[in-house]
Amino acid sequence: MDRIRVVIADDHGLLREGVRALLAPTKDIEVVGEAGDGRATVEQCKKLDPDVVLMDIAMPGLGGLEATLELRREHPRTKVLVLTQYQDREYVRRFLKAGASGFVLKKAAGSALVDAIRAVHRGGLVLDPAVAREAMEDVGKPEAADRRDPYDALTDREKQVLKLVAEGKSNKEVAEVLGISVKTAMTHREHMMEKLEVHNRTELVRFALQRGVLSPP
Repeated sequence: MDRIRVVIADDHGLLREGVRALLAPTKDIEVVGEAGDGRATVEQCKKLDPDVVLMDIAMPGLGGLEATLELRREHPRTKVLVLTQYQDREYVRRFLKAGASGFVLKKAAGSALVDAIRAVHRGGLVLDPAVAREAMEDVGKPEAADRRDPYDALTDREKQVLKLVAEGKSNKEVAEVLGISVKTAMTHREHMMEKLEVHNRTELVRFALQRGVLSPP
């Protein structure tokens, strides 16, 4: 029997260790790698070709959402299952739009996580009941369909730059995290701020917090 190959992406080593221990007894699931940030997660997936990534949201550098955007583009075979403490509807909406296959809360993990891994590997969509309630609250509201979110006008790369710049990273640091030139990073930054109609980092941070791109301090 082929085992489901899993990579655990979380910046807390103790959490990764706990998830690894939780999955160890299962005969059909194998943890093949770990990563402490989004960039390392993308690199691990390129190297290990996992079936499922357990993706945290708040990680340094390239965050969970930004890593998911890159994975869906560069490694679409791998399913992304978000494992997080956050259940805000903005996070849910962002990740589902980015191509994530499920959302499981850390406080509810356990046998539910094992079942969720199996389900997304089969091609299903898994939402924690609490998360599903959050996600469905806007369904059926006419104003929800009519709202135009400027975030959605950004390219995947600009969304990655938004998160990094909002965290206070310089153009050089953004370039290093994304593996692009400083000039290209500057161009993405300019286009991103123009599309969002923000003029300084304070406005950018406010936007990022309101849209769930950054988690509150």
